[in-house]
Amino acid sequence: MHEIAETVDIADLELPPTETTEIDHLAQALCGGEQDRVDDPTWVARARDSWDALPLSLRRGVRQFRRHSGLRGSLIIHGLPVDEMRLPDTPSTADSVQRAAVVSAAVLTMIACGLGDPTAYLAEKSGALVQDVVPVRGRESFSGNAGSVLLTFHNENAFHLHEPDYVLLLCLRGDHDRIAGLRTACLRQALPLLSRAARETLFAPEFITAPPPSFPTDNAVRPPQPLLSGAVDDPDIRMATIATTALTPRAEAALTEFGRACDSVARTTVLTPGDLAIIDNRVTVHGRTAFRPRYDGTDRWVQRTFAVADLRRSRDHRPDDGYVLTR
Repeated sequence: MHEIAETVDIADLELPPTETTEIDHLAQALCGGEQDRVDDPTWVARARDSWDALPLSLRRGVRQFRRHSGLRGSLIIHGLPVDEMRLPDTPSTADSVQRAAVVSAAVLTMIACGLGDPTAYLAEKSGALVQDVVPVRGRESFSGNAGSVLLTFHNENAFHLHEPDYVLLLCLRGDHDRIAGLRTACLRQALPLLSRAARETLFAPEFITAPPPSFPTDNAVRPPQPLLSGAVDDPDIRMATIATTALTPRAEAALTEFGRACDSVARTTVLTPGDLAIIDNRVTVHGRTAFRPRYDGTDRWVQRTFAVADLRRSRDHRPDDGYVLTR
């Protein structure tokens, strides 16, 4: 394994109350007008400018994580403002998004700008930059953001030519029983557990990954791809447990071995209000443990934003150089 991957680790950030207040003031300033809209490029530009005014410890921690996301491939920031006392009822529909500028959306967008640029996919959640991840009645067994059963390991939008580099998950409300845990497994910890044969196979184009259930079904023919790519000693990964199909017996064996390795190194974090998880989607798979919603208006509520380090890579997918990929 590459030396930097062996030695670099990223400590979680615990913000003191004074910095929480400072961040809240900056977020509130982005939410002052009735016309403030999260998906307006002008508003995003204001959020980018506000990133520069965030506390140094937060900016430094995010900048360090962007340079190298460490052995865990994820960062938890505690103590961010989410205006918890003023939250409305938890949304209850699968298509729920955050269009109006509120404190939580401002926090997510500022930090996404610190990682690069926010982005979204028109086919998912109508292309909103800030999306609600909430349980939906009748969709308990859905393997996606509307479900409440075990959500298996996956990279976000692994099937797409331009998958996001980072996934940001900000907790506004925890589940009633405090058992819904974000599960992450970093390739940098799982890879040393694999046999040489499994590693070599994961680099071979012997897998197909389909779109997740949250995307509309398409009829695109997807050519076989490897699960791992890039540097042999510190590769990137694209996979989704329920959507990746192994095309050969050896690929099936390697995928099974990789799944066991991920379970061995998995980290589970129960997010509480004000906790932000940033996941390096290039090297880390994530999922969630099961929980039991009550559908009483106070269920678990997480808001999600995607970010990319190089927005220009997807320019041909984004009309008018906007933030939404339309194909």
